[in-house]
Amino acid sequence: MIDEYIVLDVETTGLHPEKDKILEIGAAKVQGQKVCVTYQALIDTGFPVPERITELTGITDMMRKSGRALKEVMEEFVVFCGELPIVGHNVPFDYRFLKQSAAACGLPFEKEMLDTLKIARKVLPELPSRGLEALCAYYGIHPQRAHRALDDALATHELLWKMWNMFSIKAPEEFGLSKLNYTIKKQSPITKSQKGYLNDLMKYHKIEMNIRMEDLTKSEASRMIDHIILQYGKILR
Repeated sequence: MIDEYIVLDVETTGLHPEKDKILEIGAAKVQGQKVCVTYQALIDTGFPVPERITELTGITDMMRKSGRALKEVMEEFVVFCGELPIVGHNVPFDYRFLKQSAAACGLPFEKEMLDTLKIARKVLPELPSRGLEALCAYYGIHPQRAHRALDDALATHELLWKMWNMFSIKAPEEFGLSKLNYTIKKQSPITKSQKGYLNDLMKYHKIEMNIRMEDLTKSEASRMIDHIILQYGKILR
């Protein structure tokens, strides 16, 4: 069993790292089973928080606006993690978002990992659900705020050691590190012509969007333009 690691969780605007964004990162540095230091950051994605995400996480658009720029947060977080492996519940999901975001900021993020969801599926096959919330209920773990990044990360740390204490003799092989592999899709920034046309569309149709246009990728801008044209129509000269 690893003695030193970063346990983490991210809250996002959706399920797809190529088009959705990280809203919050929560993490803790663990040494000898003890949490030494924690990290928590909200990120201003430049887009309104979807209503379904606010309902799930409690993260409002006002909270998002109080967050910091992605590059600033990712630079801090990469330093915080250092060379340590990462632990999470369904950690490949978190890793894909973190690696995509790090790459967008010109930062490396290559990690080994330990996934508590993968472990739970092996050692607790009889449970109807191995989601973090269900496992916390099973083990009597009580996170302060479910679906907030730091609280879920700390709950995952506690869950890992509950399972280790119960299954380390019976299934020690399930607690080994594995390599995370994810090939990012390169994202190009919004072009000057896209920015101009998107501005013109919004003015023409009197559309107000609470977004920072400079944060859009080329593909995001293209999807937004197509959506506006489909809903409102083209600009008639």
